[in-house]
This record gives sequence, structure tokens and C-alpha cells, in this order.
Amino acid sequence: MKRTKKCAFCGKEFTINSGSQRYCCEECAEKAKRQKKARQLDFLKATEPMMDIQGAEYLSFSKAAILMGCSRQYIYKLVAEKKLPASRISSRMSFIRRADIEAMLAGNPYHRVLPGTRQKGKKKSVSAKPQNSSLPSCSKTVTSQEEVLDYISGEDVMAIYKVKKSWLYASAKENQIPICKIAGKNYYSRKHMDDLFGVTEEIASLTEWLTSKEAEVKYNVNSQSIKSHAYRHHIPTKREYGQTYYSKKHLDELFRPDLTDSEDYYTVEQVQQIYGYTKANIHHIVKVSGITKVKVGVKNLLLRTDIDRVMSARKNNA
Repeated sequence: MKRTKKCAFCGKEFTINSGSQRYCCEECAEKAKRQKKARQLDFLKATEPMMDIQGAEYLSFSKAAILMGCSRQYIYKLVAEKKLPASRISSRMSFIRRADIEAMLAGNPYHRVLPGTRQKGKKKSVSAKPQNSSLPSCSKTVTSQEEVLDYISGEDVMAIYKVKKSWLYASAKENQIPICKIAGKNYYSRKHMDDLFGVTEEIASLTEWLTSKEAEVKYNVNSQSIKSHAYRHHIPTKREYGQTYYSKKHLDELFRPDLTDSEDYYTVEQVQQIYGYTKANIHHIVKVSGITKVKVGVKNLLLRTDIDRVMSARKNNA
């Protein structure tokens, strides 16, 4: 039985003549050979710069950048800011001593940059980043006394304060929350996030909440009315994952479902239907007859016994 094998270069199955055969044809074998040689050359090109600077005491800007693992432009910046000494040999040639690089790094140990508080409306803060770009960078504010802050990740913020990612980014930017970036992830000041999204004692004591849709159905009002009443009457609200919740206790006190569902009271519309009066006539009768009136939201509830008594008297007089 003939044995088959997959070509190590193109992956095509072929019938082998010997166990050591790896390629289906001479063309694949030649291409594999050229590919291997190209990889070896790439490896030599990548390691050659490091081999050149192994024992070098004086380095060009390009080689200093390779040694420090940064860009050549960053080396120019360090030299321009006089953080790293350099010697100019001619108009087109400058060198940096390896010893000066080691002295600069030894004299600047890494300290985590901790931002202080930032007030809204202030100018943009001066960001301070460590010299090594691989280390975490944090937003920095110029303050007279730095405050040590506790940071939490964005995932923790969303889980603790129940906010969506887009809301988190927008709120952090708008309120200038101190941010620390570590390994590509944003970490936010716990103190500032608690001030922004934290739950007050009053809200924490409430147990029953209604969404806008639930409140519309329960109290027979539209969403705009719910928002305006919540604003005017300072009804406690909270936001979780982009959804706004309103305190059921406070909405009940405002809309009084115990009265609207009670048979002891009429609404103005019900009086219109039963007795055939216009709204203007009903309001006049309520005013001159002293009928007990309870205002619930934008509606007036009229005591049934008073309405029946007054309307009966008006009918008899007629």
C-alpha cells in the first residue's frame, strides 16, 4: 500500500518514495530553502544592532535608542531637556556614553505618579509620564499637596456603580476624574467615582423602585411628566446600566394611588360624564360650594359625598 504525506511547504498530500521525503516536488523544496534562508537573515538583521552595542562605550543616538528600547526622537528629547548628556563631535555626529545612560536611570527611580483632585472648569492638567513608556501613566494635576488615591478598574466601576461603559467614559471625561492607565487598561479613582456615582444614605434606605415605563402605567402619566415631577419635587432617582429608576414611595406620595383608586373621590372628568357640566362650571361649583378638593399631580380629586350633595341640591332647586 502506498503511503501519503502532507507537503511541509504547501500542505498538499502526495505519495512518498521514502520516509525522509518532506516536500511534494523540487519547486516546494527550493521555496522552503529560500524561506529558511530569509528567516535566518532576518534574525541576523534583528540581532546585529544588539551585537554591535554589547561592548561599546560610546553610542550614537540610534544605538542609544536600541539600548533603551525607545525611539530615536525620545533620545533627542532627553538630550534637549538636559536629562541625558551628549557630546557633539561634528555638525552631523553626536555620541552618548553608556555610563551617562546608566547614571540617568539610576538617578531617576520610578515613582508612581498620583494625581490630586481636579476641579471642573480648570485648565487642562499637565500630564506627567515616566521616562520608560512601558510603565503605567497617570493623569497629573498641579496641586500644593498630592493626595494618595485608591484606583479601581473600569470593569469594577461598572459592576459596583451599575453604569454602562459609554456612560463611564463620558462621565469620567466631563467630571475630570483622575485616571491611571496600566497595561492598556484605565483605572479610576475610587474616591471620585464614589462622589460621582455613589449612593446616598436616603437612596440606600429605599427598597422599591419603578422604571419610567412602570410609572407611566401605574400612575397614568407620560414619561415627560414623570421627569418633570421628579425634578420639581426632588424625587430620589438612581441610574443602573443606563436605566433610570424612581422611588416608588415618593411617587406614591405625589400621585396618591390610594386616592385615585378609591371610590370616595371623583375626578373632574368623572363629574363631567355623570352630571354633564363643563370643566369651568365644575371648578366654579367647587369654589363657591366649598367642596373638599385634593390635588394629586396635575389632577383634582373631589370628595364624592360633597359632589353628590351639591349636585342633588342644585337639581332640586332647578
